[in-house]
Amino acid sequence: MAVDAIGVVSSSTSATPQNVGISQTQFLQLLLTQLQYQDPLKPVDNTEFVAQLAQFSALQINQEISDSMNTSLTVQAGQQAIGLLGKKVTANSATGTVSAVTITSSGDAQLSVTTTGSSGTVNNIELSDVTQVTD
Repeated sequence: MAVDAIGVVSSSTSATPQNVGISQTQFLQLLLTQLQYQDPLKPVDNTEFVAQLAQFSALQINQEISDSMNTSLTVQAGQQAIGLLGKKVTANSATGTVSAVTITSSGDAQLSVTTTGSSGTVNNIELSDVTQVTD
């Protein structure tokens, strides 16, 4: 999930490279296949096997850290959006007061801005679209 902050320009490309390395399931399948087809007269060296287990452990820890960071960023973006309630913002050529914050099913925060002109309320404004905040 992509989380945007105020003033950050969104792009269609992800900052995280896709298809980097292998998943935990793929790693386990590879390890089990290696063990299944190893030569019984020349088994895998203990140090090599321990190194592979350490790699798997590091992969699992990195995945947990990544999940935790994504959760933290989502919460932070929601708090930032809620902090804008009642503030005057400029976003997408619309200027007005943030009247509501909506959290989508994917966890993204979207603002509703009540403009002072004849536009009424502009909905579904992303945090990254906000260019200026005043009281």
